[in-house]
Amino acid sequence: MSIDRSNTERPHVAVIGGGISGLAAAFRIFESNPRLRVTVLEAGNRCGGVIQTENIDGFRVESGPDSLLKALPWGVSLCRRLGLADEMIGTDTQQSRTWILRRGHLRTLPEGLAIMAPRRIWPTVRSPILSLRGKLRMASEWFIRPRSETSDESLAGFARRRFGRETFERLIQPLVSGIYMADPEKLSMLAALPRFVEMEAKHGSLIRAARSAVREQKKCEHRGADSTNSGGMFVTPAAGLGRLVSAIVDRLPTNTVRLQSSVSRLSPKPDGGWNVTVCSGGRSAVEEFDGVIVATPSDTAAQLFGGINDTLQQQLASIAHSGCIIVTLGYSRSDIRHPLNGHGFVVPEIEKSELIACTLSSVKYSGRAPKGQVLLRAYLGGATRPHAMCLNDEEVLQVVARELNPLLGIHGKPRMTRISRWPNVMPQYQVGHLDCIDRIDAEIAKLDGIELAGNSYRGVGIPHCIHSGEQAAERILRFLSPVQNTTLQKQTALAPFEIQS
Repeated sequence: MSIDRSNTERPHVAVIGGGISGLAAAFRIFESNPRLRVTVLEAGNRCGGVIQTENIDGFRVESGPDSLLKALPWGVSLCRRLGLADEMIGTDTQQSRTWILRRGHLRTLPEGLAIMAPRRIWPTVRSPILSLRGKLRMASEWFIRPRSETSDESLAGFARRRFGRETFERLIQPLVSGIYMADPEKLSMLAALPRFVEMEAKHGSLIRAARSAVREQKKCEHRGADSTNSGGMFVTPAAGLGRLVSAIVDRLPTNTVRLQSSVSRLSPKPDGGWNVTVCSGGRSAVEEFDGVIVATPSDTAAQLFGGINDTLQQQLASIAHSGCIIVTLGYSRSDIRHPLNGHGFVVPEIEKSELIACTLSSVKYSGRAPKGQVLLRAYLGGATRPHAMCLNDEEVLQVVARELNPLLGIHGKPRMTRISRWPNVMPQYQVGHLDCIDRIDAEIAKLDGIELAGNSYRGVGIPHCIHSGEQAAERILRFLSPVQNTTLQKQTALAPFEIQS
């Protein structure tokens, strides 16, 4: 069913949640059809969700994510449409190495290793990260037959099957955990890392697939195609990722965003549209909207569908989440003995460390610390270290100092500290996740004029969140004005939704 608004006031869409998914949805509606009214209902006192940039004593502090992956076009495209193209900066490619902790020492990640697809064998052979037995088992992946079943598989099961236990524990697990904060025994390959499943199916071996990719790249170079990757794999606004949030809010019409406005209830109207119970300033009021986009975490969304669709509510509530703590530290450069000639390190779970990873932020991006000083970010928590979320601030700082100081040769006290706690923000794409999402899609399709968006469904990164919000906006636009939006859809078509790693 669609709503005919030809003889009534302008259609009005509610976007529940002012994180990047909700903001992207609101902006997509505004730029695609300014006739529509959009109201973003954000329960907190600011927009952006986990994206937050602060300037503290000359340090540019990212309390949440700090980058956009260039390989996923949706984040870069949005920045371009917002007029931020000239503000974007890439990572320092001259000092781009990554380390992995091995028995208390930082070892350089072998060059050319993309999680599970080594494009160059010799750097891995030379690396001290794996034992001789581990290297031989990894090399034998070339001869391991591909799995015949098409059912989902955990990361741990996939990696051990193809590369052996040591390569999984020492290389693959820490690299993936730094992205998903997940338990590898439960993380779904099809939902989180489908590219590697496809590589196995097509080439029979991930090493073989990686070598094929190298040959294709050389062919492109021979044909004169631009194969450069200026600025590395990631980009961000020079002023920090929070600039993306402020740019969207600034472009939206006045009064589009309503802060400290939580939604406690949804109910469909008999004549189409939705009643939304909004709590603001200590009062609750029922407001009417023609369409709704729920851009909250799935567990929050589940609460809104009680009494509307119990199956949908149960499926949304079944998606698990983990949390993390990000500790940002500013030091004098003279207080750190390490050369700081890379972007950071990851820590295998087998090392029994409280740290998941550490980013050298002021090396990764310029303008993050005053001259002569250094900015670091340490990560704790995740699905495999949930006890970290129970530590108080003093205990968190003690843990970080105990773990980080010996690794980087830190002998002074930090000049600036910032602890950012993010409970239950990382959805866990467990085995069978895509089947769950298919069931959610089937149930939400039964409800007219309401859509879901966010990182709980088909991608956890910021570009995925943007794409999720934009796709939800496109569906709402088609629902409200199917004829009018036929031309619009052709002009502003988005790429098909696809998870990429």
